[in-house]
Amino acid sequence: MADIIAIDGPVASGKGSVSAGVAKVLGFHVLDSGALYRLAGTACVKEGVSLDDQAAVTKVAENMKPLFKDGRIYLNDEDVTDVIRTEEAGLNASQIAAYPTVRDALFQLQRRCAQEPGLVADGRDMGAVVFPDACLKIFLTASAESRAKRRYNQLKEKGIDSKIDDLVSDLKERDRRDTERAVAPLKPAEGARILDSSELTLQETIDKVLSWYREIRP
Repeated sequence: MADIIAIDGPVASGKGSVSAGVAKVLGFHVLDSGALYRLAGTACVKEGVSLDDQAAVTKVAENMKPLFKDGRIYLNDEDVTDVIRTEEAGLNASQIAAYPTVRDALFQLQRRCAQEPGLVADGRDMGAVVFPDACLKIFLTASAESRAKRRYNQLKEKGIDSKIDDLVSDLKERDRRDTERAVAPLKPAEGARILDSSELTLQETIDKVLSWYREIRP
């Protein structure tokens, strides 16, 4: 079985960047599970499906055939890489992720990503639900304020205006929703190592994950 490193944590904690960095060093595949929920939410909006209609949203998720190629993400041959990274797409993803049937629809798709030589999977429940046998489970966290600053800088680079206070408020609301949902609430998986990156650079965080992995696979 391929080695799996599961990295869970709240939104904007840097999971994607850390996972990509770790995977690059190890030559592993990457699974951005959050992208799947963002894709499902985006697909619903494009098809005019109400996000309050669980059955309809689930049907969209079941029929979705995303394509990940050369660092880009496609939905029905349309490049939606930037679209799914908007704040609106993130809020939509958080809403539909609370539906058990949607999570079931995307579960098998995620499991099929575990291939040799290994996989770095990031999300909210990778270590607890999707890959409970992962050789290394990490809960990557950071303060809402530090996450908001990172998100602000990301949006600024894209020419998108935003306010730090609004971002902090949005992050706290999404944290509340993710931690209080009935299905697979956001919390550290059993046996997960807690990594607070509030005061760490991206490279320092990547190096810490790699050092933990090399303790297991010297």
